[in-house]
Amino acid sequence: MLSLLTEHPLFSAFILILLDLGLWRLISSRGSEWKLLVRVLIFALFSVLLFNEGLNPMEPAPWAENVPLHLAATGLQIGWWLFGARTLTVLIGALMMQRVGHTGRLLQDLLGAVIFLVAIIAALAYVLDLPVKGVLATSGALAIIVGLALQSTLSDVFSGIVLNTTKPYQLDDWISIDGTEGRVTDIDWRATRLQTSQGSMAVIPNSLAAKAKIINFSRPSNMFGVAVSVQVSPHARPSAVIEALERAMQGCRQLLDTPAPSVALKSSASAGAEYEISGFVASMGEKRVVRNQLFDLAYRHLQASGVNLLSSNETSIAPHLSRQRALLDSSPIFSTLREEEKDTFSQNMSLQTFRAGEIILAGGEVSDHLFIIESGVVSVTLKRNGSTFESGRMGPGEVIGEAGILSDTALPADFSAKTFCALYRIEKSYLKPCLDARHDIHDAMQALLDYRLHKAQALTEETPVVAPKRGFLQWLRNRA
Repeated sequence: MLSLLTEHPLFSAFILILLDLGLWRLISSRGSEWKLLVRVLIFALFSVLLFNEGLNPMEPAPWAENVPLHLAATGLQIGWWLFGARTLTVLIGALMMQRVGHTGRLLQDLLGAVIFLVAIIAALAYVLDLPVKGVLATSGALAIIVGLALQSTLSDVFSGIVLNTTKPYQLDDWISIDGTEGRVTDIDWRATRLQTSQGSMAVIPNSLAAKAKIINFSRPSNMFGVAVSVQVSPHARPSAVIEALERAMQGCRQLLDTPAPSVALKSSASAGAEYEISGFVASMGEKRVVRNQLFDLAYRHLQASGVNLLSSNETSIAPHLSRQRALLDSSPIFSTLREEEKDTFSQNMSLQTFRAGEIILAGGEVSDHLFIIESGVVSVTLKRNGSTFESGRMGPGEVIGEAGILSDTALPADFSAKTFCALYRIEKSYLKPCLDARHDIHDAMQALLDYRLHKAQALTEETPVVAPKRGFLQWLRNRA
């Protein structure tokens, strides 16, 4: 190997260039530190070969009388300048990625272009011994012509530099640019790419983004605003509407406690009044789910308070129906009962109230009655590894105690009043014969019980702890 380097240095230098290109492709992106080290070592060895052979990149190549050898030496000297520019660009890029991350890629590319331009001019001046002043004058005139032809593209480039410097948004931020909402997936020379919530890709030129109104939903981090507006009859008492919407707000567990969610009257007119529930969630993916859940909760709690949505043509409770009778109509379990059966059922339902914090049904307790929530928010808590956590919240129309009715068993969950709650109670002695006679209601209640048991088991089972992998590099870091 050493004899090859000493006897054929120019051929060995050419082999080093090919080796650098091959290793740069072969080494995976995970070994970026190794790739950088290999490139620096090869460039150092390449430089040693050239200087030992008398090929100074600051001077024209010797051996003018031997044309093939002169051309080869000239090519290697030009290659030295380009190889050095590439190595310097990679080094600067590695340092910038550690400090500014992927957001500095545009600046890195621009700096790399400047380095390569300087290397090309230096190669023309030193290796080819060309008059650089004339080349620069010609290139300046050419740059003016190209700049006029690419005016819009250059505007995008410089706007991209401004966006990367001021950083109104970064990769993976959820933003809105002139009404186009999505997650930032890339910021390049020309445009910003957004992945919208529909899964499509929006490409926005940087010049447009620099002038447009930008809303960044990811700042402050882990906090995304969500709002739901409802319109109700102008004759509904505001305090009753706000109280119902506050219960709906408390029924949504995904809303963050800080900043606290709120309910406000947005507008009021003779045609109707508009109220808004606003709050924050921890991730952008929860916004749609929470918005749908809030609207459903608002509908149920408003209905429980006797308030109609403006779009509804029917009253929530007909004048001749009691509240317990209306609950049976809206219940997905008891809605299949015949009218006369609902009348009989409603006469055997007794109202029971609970203050906030009171236990409605304790975990492990076998219930001899069924509760139907009339109003308020019920909190469901489970235990895992000895600690208690809230697994869900319930609202008007939902039932509690079906395990004791169907199988004389108990759920492992505690049901407690999150707010002041009113529930209608149906005794097991009355309900059980009815379930034996109506298999559709029995099956619906059994499906609800199976779902709750499965969910409770999934939430309370212990997740195995995966031991982190320990490699050789990690072993060295731990001992450094």
